[in-house]
Amino acid sequence: MDLYKGRFNNKTSNLAHEFNSSITVDYKLYKYDIMGSKVHAKMLEKCGIISKSDYKKIKEGLDSILEDIQNGVLEFSIESEDIHMFVEEQLTKRIGEAGKKLHTARSRNDQVALDIKLYIRDKTKKSIGLLLELEKTIIRLAKDNLNTIMPGYTHLQIAQPVTYAHNIMAYAQMILRDIKRLDDSLKSLDASPLGSCALAATTYPIDREFTARELGFTKPTLNSMDSVSDRDHVIEFINILAMSSMHFSRLAEEMIIYSSQEFRFIEIADEYSSGSSIMPQKKNPDMAELIRAKAARLNSNLIGILTVLKATPLSYNKDLQEDKYYLFDSFENFEITVKILIGMLSTLKVNKNRMLEMAHKGYINATDTADYLVKKGLAFRDAYYITGSIVNYAIENDLSLNEINLETYKNFSEVFDEDYYQYIDLKFILEERDVFGGPSPNRVKEQIKLTEQELKAFKIHNHLE
Repeated sequence: MDLYKGRFNNKTSNLAHEFNSSITVDYKLYKYDIMGSKVHAKMLEKCGIISKSDYKKIKEGLDSILEDIQNGVLEFSIESEDIHMFVEEQLTKRIGEAGKKLHTARSRNDQVALDIKLYIRDKTKKSIGLLLELEKTIIRLAKDNLNTIMPGYTHLQIAQPVTYAHNIMAYAQMILRDIKRLDDSLKSLDASPLGSCALAATTYPIDREFTARELGFTKPTLNSMDSVSDRDHVIEFINILAMSSMHFSRLAEEMIIYSSQEFRFIEIADEYSSGSSIMPQKKNPDMAELIRAKAARLNSNLIGILTVLKATPLSYNKDLQEDKYYLFDSFENFEITVKILIGMLSTLKVNKNRMLEMAHKGYINATDTADYLVKKGLAFRDAYYITGSIVNYAIENDLSLNEINLETYKNFSEVFDEDYYQYIDLKFILEERDVFGGPSPNRVKEQIKLTEQELKAFKIHNHLE
């Protein structure tokens, strides 16, 4: 069907058609396009704009197209400009003149705006489900490592002792925030643009409230020009996925570092590693590296969609066709990344002995030495200076703080006593950090419990269990 033959004398050139066509990308909207078309036809019949007979034919025709696409019987044609024209063309072929009435009181502008909202709403809910599964995996790993002592780092330098449970639960908090952002973003999707038409609504007596309710929205959009040009929800969705992928990338970076031969804190399973074509000894963390790269890709998509939209005047412009490239790519890469990450964490081996060994190095208990002196009555800055001098002595003599004898300690300060050695024991240090949000095993158990409670409440509120 030549859509423009009434206005144009000549057909669009093949090259221009290829440049203008979007069906190779937006075919992914077919389910949402058919869903919206069925509701639109139902509203047209309800308002007396088309007959019951035509509505029945349209509905049955759309159902048959959906079934044929899902069963692989019907293939998308690149001859069609986009998925909307493909569906309409197929419908007219199947049911005749009634198919031509479907587009009454509708434009592709409000049609695609609706399809995108339906797609994002669906994929937002799917993204939340994926992140909830990832949270379960992280919490399970944390429960298995409540007493796994490891060095905590700042500037990637050994800083203070923590547990691997506390370390991995930091990512649980990041992902919990991502889940909440996704859930909050559903509010911006809760208005239907259908009925806005090209930009100025329609003269037909349509019922926008009806189509909004039928499609699961609470209301129709308020301004028809904004309705067809608004892509804030696309930006918001891509932004949240990019932020979440940044969190995945940080975790992947730690996995890469911690699995190196220099660290040997963890081992990534063979199923999520690869070898070298020339070096037979290699076991490379390729999946973790790709997680980092995917984060860069999602960041690029965010910049891309922002740049596309930054100079588009009201209302609809063909530039908006490009939004789907960024949108689909972001979700699809996010989805596979989460699945890979769940698999990696589920099969991760934690080298507890190596973590403990490294926790004893790097003068990780120096802060606790200073705290010991403060609790004995010294001012913190004096305690800080004395401890720094002790660490300098230990480095020069290749000793750990635990290996320096009490007599030497007393040369630095008379307040040192036998109880000091218990005070710099790593297990004792962790147990003493019994502050809400801290790394003591009891506080990490509390953190896990509260996180699980928050996740459970979220699921109940959203009818997910």
